[in-house]
This record gives sequence, structure tokens and C-alpha cells, in this order.
Amino acid sequence: MIPFIDLQAQYAEIGIEVENEILRVLRNGQYVLGPEVQAFESEFATFCGTKHAVGVNSGTSALHIALRACNIGPGDEVITVPFTFVGTVAAINFSGAHPRLVDIDPQSFTMDPNKIEAQITERTKAIIPVHLFGQAADMDPILSIAKKFGLTVIEDACQAHGATYNGQLVGGLGDIGCFSFYPSKNLGSCGEAGIVVTNDPNRAHNIQMLRNWGQDQKGNYVIKGGNYRLDTLQAAVLRVKLPHTLKWNEARRTLASRYNELLASIDLKTPTTMPYAKHVYHVYAVQTQKREALRQGLETRGIGVKVHYPLPIHLQPAYAELGYKEGDFPCSEKTSKEIISLPIYPQLSNSTIETIVDAVRYSMP
Repeated sequence: MIPFIDLQAQYAEIGIEVENEILRVLRNGQYVLGPEVQAFESEFATFCGTKHAVGVNSGTSALHIALRACNIGPGDEVITVPFTFVGTVAAINFSGAHPRLVDIDPQSFTMDPNKIEAQITERTKAIIPVHLFGQAADMDPILSIAKKFGLTVIEDACQAHGATYNGQLVGGLGDIGCFSFYPSKNLGSCGEAGIVVTNDPNRAHNIQMLRNWGQDQKGNYVIKGGNYRLDTLQAAVLRVKLPHTLKWNEARRTLASRYNELLASIDLKTPTTMPYAKHVYHVYAVQTQKREALRQGLETRGIGVKVHYPLPIHLQPAYAELGYKEGDFPCSEKTSKEIISLPIYPQLSNSTIETIVDAVRYSMP
């Protein structure tokens, strides 16, 4: 069996250090916020090249309170894409705003900047580009449009820890950046966690209050917030893993290059790295019209695969209320029918990749 992701292999590499840090937190008795969370926030802000970082309990929460910190709510519209994890659009709904969708670029699978202006109305307040699968969206034209129309840009960087756009790390390109630390991410916790980064001190302060019931000090509730706090144990784990992230990303790029080389003679489309991007391969997604045969063939041979995402947001039953129909976003719909992700994680060996590619070859009709 070759798993889609092997967290046990990662644990074997750093497990003793992780255990020691968890024990240290357990022994000091500080389990909610405190110095451990503050230290990780400072370290992650430095990692992203931003002035501020605020730890929260998930990537979806990060997006939700980022929208709230920008005073986006009922009556407002937020532009994003239909080909993304459901949390991107759910966060807009949680804020009370209305999602307006634009199609993706067929090469990068990220927001097509050429489709944005047609969707801007007098109610539009923000754009959420998604840095999908570990590759940055094309930010320069997105930021230019946002500036032209006075819109806030909130980066969904939940899959792109350490990815760059024209040499600059994602997260600090727009007004706010949001990350998830779900265990399978390039930088993953041992549970649920997330973070918001920004260069704006006022927004950072509002996010700090929003994650902790709206308090600016104990017992003084300035705004209506909630419990979105980053768990102290998760912060300790993330502090161990953060220094390894760039090394692990480089390993992912090396593995992706090997995949590209070995798959070149097979009738499928390998990931496109855009000229502006340094891809970090959160997933290695290939595209083929024979996806179901490939999926079945690989699973029969004991190889873990995933489909990200089998149905775009606008065709999901829960989001029928948005009023879109099949055919409205042809690139997203085509991609969702053809894409399949192969195993990729830093500890994956070249020999295992060769085994996977052999299985791909045998599985294609």
C-alpha cells in the first residue's frame, strides 16, 4: 500500500522533538494562548515577511474573521472561484456576505483575472484569490483591479505555505493572508489550526479581538467575536515544524520534477508551473479524460489517490442558492471532471514514484 500522504513518515523524522515540546506545554500548564502562541505568531509572520500574524483554530476561521475584520457582512459581495475547497465560499457565507464566482485559468487552476471586472458591482467589497494546490494566483492583475475599484484582497493561502509570486511569499501580497495548518498541509499541525497575516496593525488588532470573544482586555468586550483561538499545543507542534518547511517544499519540487519526467510519455497533463510562480506542490494533480479508469487502476494496485474537487462549488447542492447552473464556469467544470492527485510528500522516495508511474501506465486504457 502506498498512502496518499504519510504523516507517520514525517513523524519518524521529527517525532522526538514534537513529543518534547508537547510535554513542555503540558507541564507548564498554559493551554490557551500565552507565550507559545505569541512566539509562533512572530515566527510565522517572519516566515511570510509580514508585520503581524494572529493564530486561529482553522483556515476557514481565518478567512471568516479576516472578512469581519474588513467590515464585510450582509449586503456585501465577495468575488472568489468555484474550483476550491468549500471553506473558501463557506467563510463568505458565514460573514453574511454574498459570494460572486469567476472561473479559473485552465493552466494554473487559479482565478482568471480577465473574468473579474465583469462580476464587480456596487456591492462588491473584496476579492479572495485562492493559491490552489501550492501555486500562487496571478496577483499583479488582481491587485491592479482591486486598486481600481477600491476592493480589499484577502489571499486564501491555505494550500500554499512558502509559495512565491514573482519572488514574494504569498500571504503578504494582498491586504490579508489566510493559512490552514490542517495535518496534511505543507506545514501541518496535529489537529486543526490556522493563522491570519497582515501588515495592517488595526486589522491585526481587530482579528485578535474577534478570535477571543471580541475582548481587548479580559472581560471588556469591544466587538462581537467568538472562540477562534489557536490551541497552544498546536502552536508548539507548529514551532517545531516551521523550520523544516522550506526544506520540505524543496523536496516536494524535486519529487514533482521526477513525476513530470516519468509521466512525459503518458497521455495525461502534468501540473503547469506558471512563469511568475514558485510552486510548493501541496498536491500533485494531473489531468486526464480517463480519470475514472486511472483512479480505479491505482486504487486496485494499492496506491492512494484523491480527487480535488469532484464537483465545483456552484454545482454543490448546498450552494444552489447562489443561482448558478452547469455551463456557467466551463474551465472549473472541465477541471473537476478530469483532475486527480497522486501521492506527494517530502519523505516519498524516487523508487516509490517509479512504482506509482508504472501503475499509472498500466491503468490508462
